[in-house]
Amino acid sequence: MEQETGLSKSVAVVACASMTFFYVAILHAPTLILRLPPPSSLKQFLIRRFICAAICSIVSVIFCALILPIRRLEASLLFGIYGIRLDHIWQAVAFPLSLTSLMYAGSFLDKLLMLVDSWKEDMNEGGGGFSFDSIKHLLQNFVVWMSSTASNVMAWRNFVVAPLTEELVFRACMISLLLCGGFKIYSVIFLCPILFSLAHLNHWMEIYVRHNYSMLKASMVVGLQLGYTVIFGSYASFLFIRTGHLLAPLSAHIFCNFMGLPVLFGRKKGMVTLAFVAGVVTFSWLLFPVTSPDLYNDQTNNCRCWHGYCSWN
Repeated sequence: MEQETGLSKSVAVVACASMTFFYVAILHAPTLILRLPPPSSLKQFLIRRFICAAICSIVSVIFCALILPIRRLEASLLFGIYGIRLDHIWQAVAFPLSLTSLMYAGSFLDKLLMLVDSWKEDMNEGGGGFSFDSIKHLLQNFVVWMSSTASNVMAWRNFVVAPLTEELVFRACMISLLLCGGFKIYSVIFLCPILFSLAHLNHWMEIYVRHNYSMLKASMVVGLQLGYTVIFGSYASFLFIRTGHLLAPLSAHIFCNFMGLPVLFGRKKGMVTLAFVAGVVTFSWLLFPVTSPDLYNDQTNNCRCWHGYCSWN
């Protein structure tokens, strides 16, 4: 396959490693290379990083397009390779979100139990419990939360900039290169998350210096984060390869950032744990059927890679 595609495995790996290094390096470029004064606030700091991450994503997309052995550089073909498509949008969002939510069955049950306990407290205090006023109060709180979230720079980081730029670089670009370089699908699912997790190593210095953690505590925090990013990165790579749609891992990424780590134990440990286990079992059972390429593509032409990387020549 290397000869057919014109891209060797070594070139693909070096290109992916270079994009990983560039993604991390450009975040620190303003202070370490350009010698710009440090930002005076968290908002300015994150906005500067947003700009750097956007530049890195654009450069990576262009760099990837230049070295991929595509003979016809139509925009539609190139966007299709990156999984940027207008077809099957609702499937690419609804199915992966539903699948991913199964891993949070324990979290949802724990939240529900907390809500029920809150209603019981209102009833005991003579608040009337569940009523029209309580629904109105919940809706008002939701609107306030949405408004504050939309103006929160950390929310933009967690739910927009980080997921979008990371999925573009570590999924859309790198997976296309590795598949074209002749790597097997399961090798790509393993290799991309390793690079994805290494890009988070820069958090160790930030945690160690800014939060004044000990070296051991900072290492434990970052170690947990790296383990989580490897697991999620494998899942996101799997979604991208199976669906051929960038929205699939992107929506899962935003959802996981919003939910955090799945809850294994809660107020009623047995019920929450049972819900978590049931969710994991159901997730495993539905993983391949829900991500079948036939659900996200009109034609697969007996080829399980959505963009036909094996026949670009």
